[in-house]
Amino acid sequence: MPVGPSSSAIHFHSSAVSDPSQPTPRTPTSITIHPVALFSILDHYLRRNETQERVIGTLLGVRSGNEVEVRSSFAVLHSETSEQVAVDMEYHRTMYELHHKVNSKEVIVGWYSTGSDLNTYSALIQNFYSQETTPHPAILVSVNTGVEEGQEAGVSAFVSSPVGVDPKPENCVFVPVPVDLRFHDAEKSGLDLLVGTAASPTSTSPQPVADVEILERSLLSVSSMLDRVLSYVQSVLSGEKEGDQAIGRYLMDTLGTATDDLEKSGFNSSLQDTLMISYLANLVRSQAEVSARLALATAP
Repeated sequence: MPVGPSSSAIHFHSSAVSDPSQPTPRTPTSITIHPVALFSILDHYLRRNETQERVIGTLLGVRSGNEVEVRSSFAVLHSETSEQVAVDMEYHRTMYELHHKVNSKEVIVGWYSTGSDLNTYSALIQNFYSQETTPHPAILVSVNTGVEEGQEAGVSAFVSSPVGVDPKPENCVFVPVPVDLRFHDAEKSGLDLLVGTAASPTSTSPQPVADVEILERSLLSVSSMLDRVLSYVQSVLSGEKEGDQAIGRYLMDTLGTATDDLEKSGFNSSLQDTLMISYLANLVRSQAEVSARLALATAP
């Protein structure tokens, strides 16, 4: 609706496209983050100086329509006081050039910041990264580490829009965007191992988890999934639940294949190798203990 001259409504301005022949960049409506990027952000936060309240860095990824996939990140040096904020732009561009040589598909999609406070300095940094991602809008991923009292750990994503009739870089509003964690099948095993180790009462032990224990956890997880699938199928067959065609097709594609051609010898040989390594490790440990005790017994 039109705004009268006496109105104090907020005006939102979208970035103009300089070339009419080029398609208008879409504002991201969905953001996915890979675990590697999150681990890099948390590692940067743990290595910060004691005087730093937050750390910032650059996000690298790919765009697909109105979706942004964050695949990696790197830290950027910056200093922040009550009077000013300074970002090392040369370091940022040098690091991006090095990353671009390794993976040319990943481009700058935005930046990250730890903590939950979005202030004027955040708007200035957002303006800098918006120039780096032109003509696409820059995203901000805010990682709350949960170390502050009364705040829970979490990840939030935002896009910005200028505010005012004559907008300035320090005046903008941050609009939340849905964010999800995406990982590959190979990464899922590592994440499950980290979660299981952190929840274990002996997580402070420097010894790694044995291969047999990892295999046992995997088998228990597969057995639990099969029990859930069997319970669902039985409920559908008995009429307790209404069947879903999409789930049925997925189960047919996953479990309906023949198992006659499966290579079982590979699994058996791998299991035998794991058991042999475990046996040899225990044997070496026992011999070391016996040698230590004999040395103590023969000592004068």
